[in-house]
Amino acid sequence: MHLFGSTSLLPFLSATKGCKTNTTPFFSRGIKAITLIQRLARIMSGSTGSMMVDEDHVQQIELLTGTPDSFGGVSVEIKDPMDSNLFGDLLRASISQWKQKSYIMPQERVRSEGYSEGETSPSRGGQCYSFTRNCGVSGGTRGVWIKLPIQHANLVEAAVKQGFWYHHAEPDYLMLAHWIPNTAHSLPANASHRVGIAAFVINSKGEVLVVQEKNGIFKGTGVWKLPTGVVNEGEDICTAAMREVDEETQVKTEFVEVLAFRQSHKSFYNKSDLMFVCMLRPLSSEIQKQDEEIEAAQWIPIEEYAAQPFVKKNPIFDSVANVCIAKKDGKYTGFSTLATTTRSGKTSTLYFNNQDLKQPLSSDNQA
Repeated sequence: MHLFGSTSLLPFLSATKGCKTNTTPFFSRGIKAITLIQRLARIMSGSTGSMMVDEDHVQQIELLTGTPDSFGGVSVEIKDPMDSNLFGDLLRASISQWKQKSYIMPQERVRSEGYSEGETSPSRGGQCYSFTRNCGVSGGTRGVWIKLPIQHANLVEAAVKQGFWYHHAEPDYLMLAHWIPNTAHSLPANASHRVGIAAFVINSKGEVLVVQEKNGIFKGTGVWKLPTGVVNEGEDICTAAMREVDEETQVKTEFVEVLAFRQSHKSFYNKSDLMFVCMLRPLSSEIQKQDEEIEAAQWIPIEEYAAQPFVKKNPIFDSVANVCIAKKDGKYTGFSTLATTTRSGKTSTLYFNNQDLKQPLSSDNQA
């Protein structure tokens, strides 16, 4: 008989010798309960309450389910409701096991990540990767990721107490991270940039589509500006430019080129910002402004847009206006698009200067 320092793990103890646990890709076989109980008893010696566990009736205990990643880490996604105290106990015990465990990566995943047999890749977190005929084997676990859906927010404090920190959040979940080795961590940071577009829509008359905004820094200034907006997750830059023009003015367009892009820092919530200036060709001319965000919209000669005092006094706006005029006059070439596909089958878009290219590119090329 063993004295175990918490009743919270009772539902996770097998009732008989012959019962099984649900093994995961992380654990190649079950963990003997007696060894784990002794370990848990030591780390939980300060907890209140106790229970007697019969060695003859306990064989295995199930820890948190972990899935290995390509960089010596493991990811955990919490899907079912759980008591926060129980979660803290399981997390502590799981970290103890992760410190000692190596993981096995299926051969097809090794290949899909771009590795070849016997490859060593210091560029991928300093970790060496190799694989046998059936699997890829890496060193011990280093980073741990926990994805907590918003309905399991009660578990955040327990994770933080075990050394986890906030990595990023989305509307429906929080991602927590932990670094096991006693070294500076090499986990990738959260997304550093927000991506936006500015749409340069010019018609055959040399007129540019401009708007005045109801909100933001341009509210009430009388400044005519290019339609702008933020690129959505999973949306191409060229598609975002056409969408924003349609939303703000209902003018239909087709993408021509990326003329330039601007990078700035300490912008939206201290993130850096990338703004792509996209040239679009109008397919319609009638304007129906979006009442919620747009005060006014019209077509004006591009020279009139560029001559505005605000544009002239701001170097970035003045430079963009000059690039647009140069494009109108046939003195500038931007970046066209080429749809490509990666080795894993994902679609990708290449932006390049096709005028100065000495040989043609095919959409069949692989990125």
